Amino acid sequence: MAEQDRYGRSFGGDRLPSAEEVSETLPQVSGAEQDRYGRWFGGDKLPSRADIERRLPKTSGAEQDRYEHWFGGDKLPTRADIEKRLPRGSGAEQDRYGRWFGGEKLPSVDKLNESLPVGSGAEQDRYGSHFRPGQATHNRFVGTTSTLGLLQHAVLPSFGFHSGLSIIAYGVGRYTDTVEAKDWLWPSGQVANAWWSAIGAPVVYEGLSLSAAWDALTYNQKLLLAGVSAWGIRLFYRVSSRTLRRGKDDPRYETAARKQPDFWNKAFFTMFLPEAFVQTLISLPFTLPFRAPIATALASPFPEASPIFHSLAIFLFTAGYSLEVLADYQLEAHNRKASTELNRDGVWSIVRHPNYLGDALCHLSFPLLLFSVGQLHPLTVIGPIANYIFLRYIGGDKENEENQEKRYSKENPVKYQQLQQYKQTKNSFWPGLAEVSNKWLWTVAAVGAGSVALERSLHSFLRS
Repeated sequence: MAEQDRYGRSFGGDRLPSAEEVSETLPQVSGAEQDRYGRWFGGDKLPSRADIERRLPKTSGAEQDRYEHWFGGDKLPTRADIEKRLPRGSGAEQDRYGRWFGGEKLPSVDKLNESLPVGSGAEQDRYGSHFRPGQATHNRFVGTTSTLGLLQHAVLPSFGFHSGLSIIAYGVGRYTDTVEAKDWLWPSGQVANAWWSAIGAPVVYEGLSLSAAWDALTYNQKLLLAGVSAWGIRLFYRVSSRTLRRGKDDPRYETAARKQPDFWNKAFFTMFLPEAFVQTLISLPFTLPFRAPIATALASPFPEASPIFHSLAIFLFTAGYSLEVLADYQLEAHNRKASTELNRDGVWSIVRHPNYLGDALCHLSFPLLLFSVGQLHPLTVIGPIANYIFLRYIGGDKENEENQEKRYSKENPVKYQQLQQYKQTKNSFWPGLAEVSNKWLWTVAAVGAGSVALERSLHSFLRS
């Protein structure tokens, strides 16, 4: 088949086209690019020079030309346009983030302190802004940095806490005619104040959850809280079990004043409230770090951590605590024998009041623990001093021995004679030099040293 037949339909029919029809159907251009793309410039005819110049790009292709429309048009921007839109800073952080402080100029020191984060980067600090701090949070972290603020927001609330508990103990004691109710409060009130300061107040007044309040505590704060709790639980068990077993009030309180008809009318102001004040002072080492953490850290004379004093604090607490536990156990074992003699064996061969000595060592360890982590506020030193004075000269060994001499002189002359000999051979509170050879002294010291090694191992394990 010939081409004219096969492609005849391309020209409108089966017959061969005329010359005019061929001329009309065939393309009129040469096939060159300017002819093939001529329609881009508005038609089939070749564009004029003006058409080409109008449609071709007028810039060099450089970034400032290709992105010139960012500045508001196709024309090249003026110097003023560029200066207006380009950043004025050097690219440094203080320039790039200058707007965080309210303007383009560099912020003042005061604005930096107000705007920069004060947290450590931990979640509770980075997301703390989600929970707008209230007045209670401000008082705890900022309001206690002055002397007046410390007194108003830390010391007086602690005294109010103990006073409130004293009112309850007074009511129970008056109802049951038992003065020893205040002795139940002595350990339990101090432990309750420590937990309230560390956990209770942040949960109630600052809106934290129990887990968040606990997680906010440092390792040493948790260690401090655990030590106070262990001390208080042992003493509370000792006092309460002794009262329940005896079935009546402590003989120390069977005085002439007790027989006066207005005894209970005066007892709150002469016995219960004064002890609330003493408890406030004694509890300073384990309430102030929680009620005023910033003030405690700022007031510490030695902000650097000291592993030596940390180990010394652990040693003193565990040695003192073991001394108390051994004294309680050995005294109970002696009493079960129904012996008519005075107990002078075991740790009672070290001093006449090993339980009071152990108590003093425990309370001395708390400020040392704070000192070891740079949180020793000078006021916290009052705690062990107040505790020592109370144990030695107010309600401890002095009161106890006076009562023992009165009872033994009337009821048990043998014990009275032994007590006089005991006082001549053994110190009341601090061990004498002769006790260096006492095996029980070294037993207690070994417990303290072993506890230091155990605590260090436990700490390393928790950090790993």
